[in-house]
Amino acid sequence: MPVRVTRRDFVKAAGTAFAMPAIVPASALGRQGGKPPSERITMGVIGVGFQARGHLGLLIRHPDVKVLAVCEVDRTRRENAKKMAEEWYSADTTIGTYKGCDAYVDFRELVARKDIDAVLIGTPDHWHTITAVEAMKAGKDVYCEKPLTLTIEEAKTLIDVARRRKTVFQVGSQQRSDREFRVACEAVRNGRIGKIKQVYVAVGGPSRPCDLGEEEMEPGLDWDMWLGQAPMRPYNSVLSPRGVHRFFPNWRSYMEYSGGGMTDWGAHHFDIAQWGLGMDQSGPIEIIPPADPKSGNGVRFIYEGGIEVIHGGWTTPDGKGIGGVNFVGETGSVHVDRGQLQSWPANVVKEPLRSDEKPLYKSVGHHQDWFDCIRSRKRPICDVEIGARSVTVCHLGNLAYWHGRALKWDPRRWRFVDDKEADGWRSRPRRAPWDKWRA
Repeated sequence: MPVRVTRRDFVKAAGTAFAMPAIVPASALGRQGGKPPSERITMGVIGVGFQARGHLGLLIRHPDVKVLAVCEVDRTRRENAKKMAEEWYSADTTIGTYKGCDAYVDFRELVARKDIDAVLIGTPDHWHTITAVEAMKAGKDVYCEKPLTLTIEEAKTLIDVARRRKTVFQVGSQQRSDREFRVACEAVRNGRIGKIKQVYVAVGGPSRPCDLGEEEMEPGLDWDMWLGQAPMRPYNSVLSPRGVHRFFPNWRSYMEYSGGGMTDWGAHHFDIAQWGLGMDQSGPIEIIPPADPKSGNGVRFIYEGGIEVIHGGWTTPDGKGIGGVNFVGETGSVHVDRGQLQSWPANVVKEPLRSDEKPLYKSVGHHQDWFDCIRSRKRPICDVEIGARSVTVCHLGNLAYWHGRALKWDPRRWRFVDDKEADGWRSRPRRAPWDKWRA
């Protein structure tokens, strides 16, 4: 029986003879620009719905990676992902059909495999923490989609486990790897618009309790496993669409599974606000809801030094309403969004950095940055603490909206200040059997 050798096994057994798999894609032998088996990162993908399908397409085509397994609770999507990987690898071999991608319903079977180095997690948000922790406990490096967690407590848990396990953990807030966001933050952090007064972040509002009616169960879906730690409720196709990718699932709107637009896009844009303010290891100290919390707009985050981050759009100096992320300083302003970078005055973001200005970490690409860091064991551009801190800002905003009152937060201690009631909001009960789960 052939022996499958992982990258880690190869490093440990350098100079030792080993057997090769009987059927190997040509690219795995170093042809067509691919890397030999000893250098390829073996991977599993957990959750292959709408978003993760794009990740899977990238991973199977990447010369640094070999996808060995997928996991998905929906049969149609699971089989489609397996077929997608195997057809690609089969086309890349001179021997014949390549059957090298296994498929699982339970993620625990995937992470238990010794021949998998790393996992990419593309599940709904309420599953991120448990799957990521179990993968780390099994010695895997992790790429986890944003928003990173369902609760504040889960955010701190992921940091603690990743540090203890020395995991290379990349969070999928890929704007950190985009040029316009890096240039905007470099301009802000190098003082090109003077002392920052406000940052306006335009994203959607908080999630709400799920009130969807019951529909006929989707054939081939393990609904109990899809729900996981969330409360039991009847199936509805809005949460888990029938078919492979019939439409974009809307579980993001419901608080049992996500934090709405506040965490979904907030995990991108509040992340950039944190980066521009140099707050990757910190966060706000006070959160103030608007006069009408039900509006889902206008919450203010106060940082040390009095800087305000405001949930809402901004009006440019020339009177135009605008979204994205907007830094307002004493001597100018910077606007950034996907494909957009503008400043007042214009030269703020157009002039290259001077020798006396400090550049920020420059990623070669969000996935490639993770692959490179897996090899170097350095922290990637959106390390677990960065993603945990950013999603915590979003959670704090949601709590202010949901409960309609001001909150004082201690980002160093990960606790509310003299507020036992609010401290109870940092976590949620889990449904059995996940109530017994521990990191």
